[in-house]
Amino acid sequence: MSTAIGRDAEDRVARYLEQQGYKIVSQNWRTRYCEIDIVASKQKVVWFVEVKYRSSTAQGAGYEYVTDKKLQQMRFAAEFWVQSEKWTGEYRLAVASVDDQAIEMIDDL
Repeated sequence: MSTAIGRDAEDRVARYLEQQGYKIVSQNWRTRYCEIDIVASKQKVVWFVEVKYRSSTAQGAGYEYVTDKKLQQMRFAAEFWVQSEKWTGEYRLAVASVDDQAIEMIDDL
């Protein structure tokens, strides 16, 4: 996937989250150790959102491509952010599955 397609998918998800009442804290948060596509907050909970784009769902939705290894990386990145930002509240992981037609959020990781 090209960088431009990935950025567009992340932008679409950020707009979607804002429409759902989330505040975007950061997009493409990166360190030398990890990255987070979108950090958002809603009702005193910080959400770490992995964006997975597929041009179609013919081979499955994007969230189906989140492996155990990717989930482990997401947890590490979330914990890294929590420590670096000194966040003491609740936080959760989510995946936004994006295709050319729709966005689907899976937030029970």
